[in-house]
Amino acid sequence: MDRLTSLGVFVAAVEEGSFAAAARRFGLSPAMAGKHVSAIEAELNARLLQRTTRRLSLTDTGQAYYERCKRILEAFEEAKREASDTQATARGVLRVAAPVTFGAMHLGQVVARYLEDHPHVNVEVLLGDRYVDLIDAGVDVAIRIGRLQDPGLVTRRLAPCRMVVCASPAYLERHGTPRKPDDLRRAQRLAFSEAVSAGDWTLLDAKNRAHLIDGPCRLAVNNTQMLLAAALAGAGIAYGPTFVFGEHIRRGELVALLPAYRAADLAIQAVYPSARRIPLKVRRFVDYLAGTFGDEPPWDRNARL
Repeated sequence: MDRLTSLGVFVAAVEEGSFAAAARRFGLSPAMAGKHVSAIEAELNARLLQRTTRRLSLTDTGQAYYERCKRILEAFEEAKREASDTQATARGVLRVAAPVTFGAMHLGQVVARYLEDHPHVNVEVLLGDRYVDLIDAGVDVAIRIGRLQDPGLVTRRLAPCRMVVCASPAYLERHGTPRKPDDLRRAQRLAFSEAVSAGDWTLLDAKNRAHLIDGPCRLAVNNTQMLLAAALAGAGIAYGPTFVFGEHIRRGELVALLPAYRAADLAIQAVYPSARRIPLKVRRFVDYLAGTFGDEPPWDRNARL
């Protein structure tokens, strides 16, 4: 018997609850479906299913075997899909949603390369910092930052989103360099007003103890590019993602502060509505994003963080 078919029949019998239903899925007779599962049990010398006249139930061994078989079959289907994708052509309109600053600063080159490699795809990018319902907005894939808790969406991690406290050399020369988190309370703080807790900055020390810096900020703004411009101009100490500040820290235009402390990292993720039958245009685009960014994204490389 074909081993892969036998595994598929076994998984189908578990999911459908009967050999008859599994047989219909594979175009077999119920008796032949039973023989496929019996052949696996004979080879393993183990009982996988408890059979009664009314239903099937997994043994403990069968439960573990079922979970492993399901992963094997899913990997096989993914391999087939990837192989066919190499011969397929992505087509249509790809609608992408992304945060304003991240999109403006980091998506242009990725989209340009994607367009060059996929001449039959047109791309529409929607930049906005408000939550977008992908289905209602007709969006194929969105880039989101933070901790996502929507079970209806499939996520793929693209890169870390590291947070940094920084200021310009000119500001530090005038006001001094903070040595500990409490020093930030007396500083001119610059904050992103759309953050969950805009004026509350939390830093962790080497023992993972949290240090909360709260209170009013000298400047609160709902756009991180303006926050960057204010920090570069010496208006104060800014707290924000390295995908905004990292390149300027690398050039020495900004200085990363409190190196003995760190903020909790977030994640930059691609999200899309379903794990099944994802259009080729979406899979290829997400692959481009993951390949471009990764665990050490371009904005963090060589930055003195």
